[in-house]
Amino acid sequence: QSLLCHLLSSSKWESNEGETSTFISTLGYTSADYYCHLVKNMIFSLVTELKGNQFNGLNIQGRVSASRVNAVSLFCLPLITLPDLTSLLESLLLYHGGASREILSSEFLEAVNEAFLKKKISLPESAVFNLWLRHPPSLEKATLYLLDQLASIQLNSLEEVACVIKESLLPQAAIHPAIFRIVNEIFKNALMETSGTPEVMTVIQMFIHLFLQAHQNENKQHKFPLKAYFSYRHQPLVTALLRCPFELPTTRWSQHLKHISDMLKAFVEDTNISSLADLFEIWFLVACFGEWLDIAAEQLLKAAVEPDALLWLLAFYYCPQNENQQRTQTMVEAQAVYNHLMMLFNCTVLSVKDLEAAVHSVMDIEQCCNQHLIIHLLTNFLLFSSGGHMIAQEFIYHITETTDTSKEVYSILIRTAYRINRIGEENESTVKLLNELLQKLTLKV
Repeated sequence: QSLLCHLLSSSKWESNEGETSTFISTLGYTSADYYCHLVKNMIFSLVTELKGNQFNGLNIQGRVSASRVNAVSLFCLPLITLPDLTSLLESLLLYHGGASREILSSEFLEAVNEAFLKKKISLPESAVFNLWLRHPPSLEKATLYLLDQLASIQLNSLEEVACVIKESLLPQAAIHPAIFRIVNEIFKNALMETSGTPEVMTVIQMFIHLFLQAHQNENKQHKFPLKAYFSYRHQPLVTALLRCPFELPTTRWSQHLKHISDMLKAFVEDTNISSLADLFEIWFLVACFGEWLDIAAEQLLKAAVEPDALLWLLAFYYCPQNENQQRTQTMVEAQAVYNHLMMLFNCTVLSVKDLEAAVHSVMDIEQCCNQHLIIHLLTNFLLFSSGGHMIAQEFIYHITETTDTSKEVYSILIRTAYRINRIGEENESTVKLLNELLQKLTLKV
């Protein structure tokens, strides 16, 4: 504000300082008051100019020249964080004027985005969405900033992760398909560059969950159907994955998961996949809806189900490539561990030694995909079997020390806690155990 006042006092019409002071005194203002009012009046005038005048019901916004709008955006550069400027920033971001090319300076768009990301300014959602639509580099930076933010802070629950993602406004902005596609592509690249770390996968799954919520709450009459955001090649699978688990009775979860598994298996095994890129696309689609995968792992232990379809679904997720019958081997090993766990599931008294066979199978396996699947089954066994509760803390400590899977187990636990908090059906002992395990693992991740 001081900078702007200085610029105004240096302008040609105020070159005579004596006359200016007399003029301000005559108006009954001090210099500081006068320039504050002058700033507000200038901003109001520019906002009015950009919004256009209504004449006989016709908007004549387009009469403002592109060069004029560009000049105004450059004028704002040193003043981005001035609170009085917010209305002008909003008007600029919402202004188009019918031009085929971007008329706002890229420096202005980058500066506004930087200030918004660092919470130096507050803007209406519509203005932020317009910023990202008209300047994709700003959208890319916002997405990467979110990933960096989530990676650099200690988050103790999925509710906290959800809060950070919501505050970024990215799930709400992604209702526009162009924004969704860019964010989705960045997530794919982040997943590949981090070799599919559990933290990044959990963030992506939570983002998709919040995006679906935002889409459902969207009041626009002509909003895009959900299927428009995902691959047109796999629409039946997309439709099945989009089904919210809590829209179905829990007794139908296993049936729905078998339906998903059968469709996926038909595509992967009965269709000629032209490239690894095609396989990755369908794997990423399934991975985005990870809640169904977590439910599959739970259903294998908690419900009376035929295990083959659900085990195959998890085997595909953890081992999408099937070179040298790798997935087949994964299925054999997972089936052996599953059978071992089911034999122990109803035992009320267990010791760590009782699970040693499963632990050894994890440690002896060279392929990490098998290890991930078995860790998932073991974690659920400890949570949902009465005997598992007795040894859970000791066993989790042992397995995370010997296999370096702290972050993986932690991700499974916070996702499970989030789901239980939403559905509220688990018994108190499971909830208590979850909280205790999370508290202990927080210090290790």
